[in-house]
Amino acid sequence: MPLTAQPADNKRQAEVARLGVEVMPFSLKATTHIFTKTVDGGTQRVVARDASDAAQVRLVREHLQLIQKQFKAGDFSGPSHIHGDEMQGIAQLKAAKPGQISITYMDIARGGELSFRTTEPSLVSALHAWFDAQLSDHGADAIEGHAHHHSGHSHD
Repeated sequence: MPLTAQPADNKRQAEVARLGVEVMPFSLKATTHIFTKTVDGGTQRVVARDASDAAQVRLVREHLQLIQKQFKAGDFSGPSHIHGDEMQGIAQLKAAKPGQISITYMDIARGGELSFRTTEPSLVSALHAWFDAQLSDHGADAIEGHAHHHSGHSHD
């Protein structure tokens, strides 16, 4: 994967940022999205860049809890609005049956985290493709996290 964005990528990222304002109540520039793939899905963290920015932390937490409820109900309209219906992985995630993907939320330092878990290999692949698309679309506002294991405890 090239480290430098192509001009078309910059235009896409600008459009994603513009549409993101309509869906996400927090500032993309004041936060960082961290997408970490795991063997059974992955985690999406959103954290305020400034630990003292209590307003951004609150907005991130409220938004991620809303997204958790929407995703559990099969509603992926937020990411579809921002990234388009052709976004990698989104069609498979929308088609998942209730309960096929476990989506849990928790507060973390400076923000919140959504954990996505599934035993369906095709849905793990869809989640990973979806993470890759978001990393590409959000540019400097998103980073790829390093896999961490959740052995010995559950968030459910």
